[in-house]
Amino acid sequence: MGQSPQPAPPMTLAEKIIARAAHVSAVRPGDIVTCNIDLAMAHDSSGPRRWAPQLEALGAEIWDASKVVIVSDHYVPAVDAESAAILKLTRDFVRDRKIGRFFDMKGISHTLMPENGLLKPGMFCAGGDSHSPHGGAFGCFIAGYGASDMLAIIVTGQTWILVPHTDRVIWDGAFGDGVTAKDVMLHLARTLGMDNAFKVIEYAGSAVDAMGMGERMVLTNMSAELGYDTGLIAPDAATLAHIRAHGGVVDDAALDWRSDARADFAATHQLDAAALVPQVAAPHSPSNAAPAFEHRGQRIDQAYVGACVGAKIEDLRMAARVLAGRKVSPGVRLLVAPASARTTEIAVKEGIISVLLEAGAVLMPSGCGACAGMGAGLLAEGEICISTTNRNFKGRMGHNDAFVWLGSPYTVAAAAVAGHIIDPREMLADAKEIAA
Repeated sequence: MGQSPQPAPPMTLAEKIIARAAHVSAVRPGDIVTCNIDLAMAHDSSGPRRWAPQLEALGAEIWDASKVVIVSDHYVPAVDAESAAILKLTRDFVRDRKIGRFFDMKGISHTLMPENGLLKPGMFCAGGDSHSPHGGAFGCFIAGYGASDMLAIIVTGQTWILVPHTDRVIWDGAFGDGVTAKDVMLHLARTLGMDNAFKVIEYAGSAVDAMGMGERMVLTNMSAELGYDTGLIAPDAATLAHIRAHGGVVDDAALDWRSDARADFAATHQLDAAALVPQVAAPHSPSNAAPAFEHRGQRIDQAYVGACVGAKIEDLRMAARVLAGRKVSPGVRLLVAPASARTTEIAVKEGIISVLLEAGAVLMPSGCGACAGMGAGLLAEGEICISTTNRNFKGRMGHNDAFVWLGSPYTVAAAAVAGHIIDPREMLADAKEIAA
């Protein structure tokens, strides 16, 4: 008689997804396997303009146009002839190859993927941008790849991977008022550091479970700042509800995509949500984080509410809560660039845009813009900005000798009103209700 097959050993969520994509029963950290791609995404900076000449030179084409997503978000709207040419090339590339999932000037790629129900638990995806882990909030494995790797992926539909170790971060308890996922990630950038290559991070705990999907996306997105290959959160009812509400089809069985009880984690960090306070990161690294009150009085020239990680509808609601009935400080510019056209539409309906404009904010187009050092909102030499973006590296938002601080939408809005950095809880205590 033949022997019955051995059950698969306990695996982490990341290992389970990789094993499925590689068509093997199990994987272990250190294994090298080839995975099939469920979805590949690139934008106008990372995609067609880099792929087109290489595809021509190779005499190759895209393996499956139905599994490719292209977004124009970096060069939009065009500010010069070079930007316009890149956008035209992108549009022509999409048209000629009949790529149906093309989002042109609709918002930031990482925001548009979940807005259109494209990400689901168990998927193995590739993104032509370092912040592609944003989508890991939906229980899928999605990492950022460089242009050469993405070219190979769109031609073959596959990529190799060194199976990573998984670190687990558990936040239990409840976050206080004014404490956000951005504060979580700035704190982790300081405590876990930014050198975590060849690992993934999984977030869990009652405080994470209580987060809405918008906040969960901040956790996985900024896993890139910590140096992890990607970040993941196991799906729950909120995950499935979000997918379905945004046009995706997903079965309840998707809830099975989670780490096994006896899975082997490289490290487990147990943290108390109630102990966390609003954070800011000083120039020029997210790891330069500290409680916001420690930098009270640091003057600013500009406050920026933007980026995939900092201008979702949840983020605009936070900023509006601080700004309602208040005015931006003289001499400070408050720029707001919603993460997508749909975000702007919701914000208009809820009365949020009116609150922001009445406070003195300047509304900007949706896109990566100043976060990526492109388009409007860049900083001059010596200027100081506090921003909801995910990075504050030297030269990131303009001149190499400008200074960028990072904070949550609460913290950025509060600084815009005060004219300097403060703990946003000073303003939240008597914040006014927003009348839609």
